[in-house]
Amino acid sequence: MSTIYLALGSNLGDRLANLQAAMAALPPSVVIRRVSPIYETPPWGVTDQPAFLNMALAGETNLPPLALLAHLKALETGLGRLPSVRYGPRRIDMDILFYDDLLLDDPALTLPHPRLHERAFVLVPLADLAPDFVHPRLGKTVAELLAECEATGIERFDHRER
Repeated sequence: MSTIYLALGSNLGDRLANLQAAMAALPPSVVIRRVSPIYETPPWGVTDQPAFLNMALAGETNLPPLALLAHLKALETGLGRLPSVRYGPRRIDMDILFYDDLLLDDPALTLPHPRLHERAFVLVPLADLAPDFVHPRLGKTVAELLAECEATGIERFDHRER
């Protein structure tokens, strides 16, 4: 089994239910070991869209990286994700952040995720799970990467206030 870290996000429809449905759809191909708190985050890239709910999870899988990517994309479609503009609104988004400490440069998939170090909405929940995990390409821990990233506007989401 390989250890993986995934980022999940949603900003359309019932965002919390979308995240919950995504987590429920992952097994048995992905065994969830730990989940971060959920954060409400401002949109990134295309800023004229609703706020996101973002989280990270640690899991294990027997799927090789490209098969895992295909599995996640199929789940996204099954959960109602429609084609959209890059960085645009989406019902669900699932990204592979780390796959063990693998370095992969494939036209379909780069590991670790090539922009995770620029994205506080990924680093904040990831730091809850793996602050000491060392990015195998950058040689810095997740906590160090987060300290270098602007995290303004990211707030822990309290689903009881819904």
